[in-house]
Amino acid sequence: MTEFKKDWTVQSAMEILRHQTVDSKIWTEAVEWLLLYGPPEIKSLLQQAAGIATSEEFPDLHAKAFTGDGEPCYDIADIAQALGISEEEAVEILAEKEQKHG
Repeated sequence: MTEFKKDWTVQSAMEILRHQTVDSKIWTEAVEWLLLYGPPEIKSLLQQAAGIATSEEFPDLHAKAFTGDGEPCYDIADIAQALGISEEEAVEILAEKEQKHG
């Protein structure tokens, strides 16, 4: 079990999401935890919200494929371009997240 998985529970992550003045970094960690380890119904709601936010904030970013569960798959170069960062920086960020989450 990764350290990140041990850091949260469904209850603690949901409390963070409901808190009106929580730090954005902590809020993001709670959402990441719920997407990885939360119950299916919460994951589904968060994935729907992420899809809406992505299409509104990054209208030119389109999924290249979808997983068997219907999750979108994006090209890392397209993500980097949408975020205004280099592809190398995007790869580094992705690698950090993969290492953190196991």
